[in-house]
Amino acid sequence: MTDLLTLGETMAAFRTTGPLRLGGTAGISVAGSESTVAIGLARLGHRAAWIGVTGADEPGELIRRTLRAEGVDLTWSRVDPTAPTGLILFENRVADINRVTYHRAGSAGSRLRPADVTGAFDAPGPPPRLLHVTGITCALGVEPYQAVVEAVRRAHTAGSTVCLDVNHRNRLWSIADAAAALRPLLPSIDLVVASDDELAVLTDATDPIAALLAAGVTEVVVKHGAGGATSHRASGTVHRPARTVPVVDTVGAGDAFVAGLLSAWLDGADAPARLDRAVTTGAFAVATRGDWEGLPDRTELTLLEHGPGGTVR
Repeated sequence: MTDLLTLGETMAAFRTTGPLRLGGTAGISVAGSESTVAIGLARLGHRAAWIGVTGADEPGELIRRTLRAEGVDLTWSRVDPTAPTGLILFENRVADINRVTYHRAGSAGSRLRPADVTGAFDAPGPPPRLLHVTGITCALGVEPYQAVVEAVRRAHTAGSTVCLDVNHRNRLWSIADAAAALRPLLPSIDLVVASDDELAVLTDATDPIAALLAAGVTEVVVKHGAGGATSHRASGTVHRPARTVPVVDTVGAGDAFVAGLLSAWLDGADAPARLDRAVTTGAFAVATRGDWEGLPDRTELTLLEHGPGGTVR
């Protein structure tokens, strides 16, 4: 059985240590919201699968090699020889503030289509326990959006738990366009993850939490950044503060948070324990550079219990 199934675009990622316009050196890795979550789950011992499309080029090979090395199942991903792998450029502009430039128009990842998700649900055996989708994939075009719609429909029908991370990106689409695409999915969504300002994408209600729970969502988890996170269910509300760590790079923190949250859900943990793991994995992300490189394995979840500057011997 697959524990987590997710779908989206993963890009080759270039990171500079200063303003991009000044040139200089850059490191290369991979970046993608959904694949970061998949890596996070795999490191914590779960069976994670990623559906996506890469180009028949070296950046695409880097992505596939990286995900395979991290234990992510690529059975239902594919290579499109007619489109390039997308690129994302991160420049460390000042202190811990990064600026992002996308080169993803017409990319292989934007050619994800509904047929790409059917194999995962038609395969012999039980359906995935969790389906994780984000607003980012929905913003990539008509076919990627329809792929998300098909995956949500199939997962809901099969009895899988469906998680939606709003993950709004202003450079990809407007709030109005995101609302028009994501709100119709809500009857099939079990878990919503959003930051405080993203709740308006899903509802215009004065009390967005109450509206989402009334719409059939089982749990709404709201990320407050440095203020921690809150879980809302019909049975009550739970809050956990963020872990205190030195901030090195905030990119990928939200996806790391989701990885911890879903990992604890797969383990059968209650809401307080799910948030505890989520803020812990989020802290690992902000305290290390890169989207996914610093994500912990299961044996490392207690490392933050050691004081600053501590040495584990």
